[in-house]
Amino acid sequence: MAGRKIRNMEEFAEVSGISRPTVSKYFHDPGSVRKSTRARIEEALERYEYRPNIFAMNQNRRLTKNIGIVVPYLADPFFAEIARNLERRCIDAGFFPLLFSSHGEQAQENAILDSLRLLKPAGVLLAALGRPSDHDHIKRFCADVPTVLFDSYLDATGAAFVGSDHAQVLRLMVDYLCRSGQPPVYFEMRNPVNPNANRRRAGYVAAMESLGQTPEIVRVDGQGWNFEQIGFDGGGALIERGGFATDTVLCNNDRLAIGLIAAAYAKGVKVGRGPECTLRIAGMDDHPFSQFTCPPMTTIAQDYAAIADRSVETLFNVIENGALTEPRAETLFEGRLVMRDSA
Repeated sequence: MAGRKIRNMEEFAEVSGISRPTVSKYFHDPGSVRKSTRARIEEALERYEYRPNIFAMNQNRRLTKNIGIVVPYLADPFFAEIARNLERRCIDAGFFPLLFSSHGEQAQENAILDSLRLLKPAGVLLAALGRPSDHDHIKRFCADVPTVLFDSYLDATGAAFVGSDHAQVLRLMVDYLCRSGQPPVYFEMRNPVNPNANRRRAGYVAAMESLGQTPEIVRVDGQGWNFEQIGFDGGGALIERGGFATDTVLCNNDRLAIGLIAAAYAKGVKVGRGPECTLRIAGMDDHPFSQFTCPPMTTIAQDYAAIADRSVETLFNVIENGALTEPRAETLFEGRLVMRDSA
């Protein structure tokens, strides 16, 4: 017998060396995991003399096996990719994911949460709209349904938050752009709908000031989620009026950068790092198409897999064991610089 006292399923998964979703899947249905995995789990159960809280599990089974996944705008490739990762992990753990898009609308986000409340899901993974959200409505929902927020930060809401470290991400990119050429101006929408836009802008300003540089923010008009068109129209107009204060532009996200790269091409401005190039453009998020722009785009890759894994594991822990900590647990993952020809 091992000396350590195992208090819950998360600790059992840690000491047994088996993923948390797989352990949960075993306890819901031992026949649903591979024979070799089942043998490892049962050996660990014997070694640590761990028995799950059957009462708590039975209470949870009064709920459906559904997990709600809510994103702001499913047509955005970033949210499509992270939703795909979340769906896969829920399915692997024996749950049924229900995917919803708020379509960038507060009323739609509220309606989705109201519908989910009626469906009585086991839990919900929520990427809120952010500033446009009805924060009180979301807080009331989170008080009734186990909810983990991911990507889009709302203060003191939900059982936990999992996302990217935007301060680290912007330091990484700004430092690289300053070392490799002129300091970047920051290109964004005047009224951004991207839920992380303000945190990214603040990260850019802090990173520039830490390097002794003067932040330069350029805003263009545009409404909604059609970022490529907004980047194309606003960027093209700026180029016609004389361009930017430096030859380097850091865009709030890759989709704006795609539009700006297209606008530069349309105006005869060559983008890239070569001697014949007059403009460098970088983005954020590592959009699936960013490696196929012309030239391929320098960007920051967010850790989709880690964000999805931690979000799902945290939600399962909340479902089985209740609230985690006060104040809520917050986990931020670092991004990775992807250097390509655009900057």
